[in-house]
Amino acid sequence: MVQSPGPSGPASPAASTAAVAVQGLGFRYPGSTQGVDDIDLTINPGEMLVCVGPSGCGKTTLLRLIAGFLQPDRGRIVLGGVDQAGRPPRERDCGIVFQSYALFPTMRVWENVAYPLRVRGVDRESRRRRALDMLALAGLADHAERMPTALSGGQQQRVALARALVFEPKALLLDEPLSALDATTRHAMREEILRIQRARGIATLMITHDQDEALSMGDRVAVLNGGRLMQCDTPQRLYDAPANAFVAGFVGRANLIEGTIRPGGGVQTAYGTFALSTEGLSPGSPVTLLIRPERIEAVTAHGADSHAGVARAVRILRDDFHGVLRRVTVQVADVDRPLTLETMLRTPFNRIRIPTDAVRLLPESLPAKPPTPGA
Repeated sequence: MVQSPGPSGPASPAASTAAVAVQGLGFRYPGSTQGVDDIDLTINPGEMLVCVGPSGCGKTTLLRLIAGFLQPDRGRIVLGGVDQAGRPPRERDCGIVFQSYALFPTMRVWENVAYPLRVRGVDRESRRRRALDMLALAGLADHAERMPTALSGGQQQRVALARALVFEPKALLLDEPLSALDATTRHAMREEILRIQRARGIATLMITHDQDEALSMGDRVAVLNGGRLMQCDTPQRLYDAPANAFVAGFVGRANLIEGTIRPGGGVQTAYGTFALSTEGLSPGSPVTLLIRPERIEAVTAHGADSHAGVARAVRILRDDFHGVLRRVTVQVADVDRPLTLETMLRTPFNRIRIPTDAVRLLPESLPAKPPTPGA
């Protein structure tokens, strides 16, 4: 595919200072509706940006566009302040780790790590020394002479990571690098990836379908859906202040409740009335509320209902024990849609309380802000 002209003029100030920047990026696979639309993202030096979204949302397509395996239909990709239009993957200096580590089975570990230097014409002694330095950083210095088949999955993953970093790339791209590992190894490798990434201070884009992975590893997290960027923010803001119902429901567990603005303020729902600020909203306007399961309180028979919020009697529909917590689905009388709560309470309960400060009015329910004069 031939790349069409991107935006004219110089890169934006954000793009010129970021290690990686994509501006107005658009791409469609031939004969398909899948791809990405109008993506704007930056990754700062030393930052870990994690991209999540449902299958087919465009997250791997985004990575492949940055790497140069695909050429965009429109928009631009800037690495280290340089527009990458038309440049092949090798000229982009991106270290890449895919789901399958693609280690050469007939090469020793150090030779696998040194391979990117070999294709760049670095002499044998220099590439061996640099490969051994990277293996030491990855905690595999004593495995240099082994064959990849003699290593565990986690060790092979570290070899692939060392290989991706040995030639000092401008950016590191990780396409679900932990998906082939068992749960225990996977958790350990999260820390290893962050340790090595921080030690090298390299801008990193990581693709994953694991939300816990994204929230625990990302300095920022980008959520894609249908090829569009829904929100890019810190993990805490993404969870506590989602931009819309999709992000709220995709990142973590969520109770999404429909409500109506009451005359005089507040929001009326099937579960009760919440005293929320409704400035700018007309009475009768429909809104969507978010309540995270861990913010709903289980109330025992002797619990007090003195706190601000809504307290209701419930019937337990499902009670799943997860060790540290219970995930309980409850039915409020005369309400079709059940609620899910998470609690550390071990004893039986038949009431819940939803504190007012646990309820968030989603931004898509709010009136649009007027444009800034002169913008």
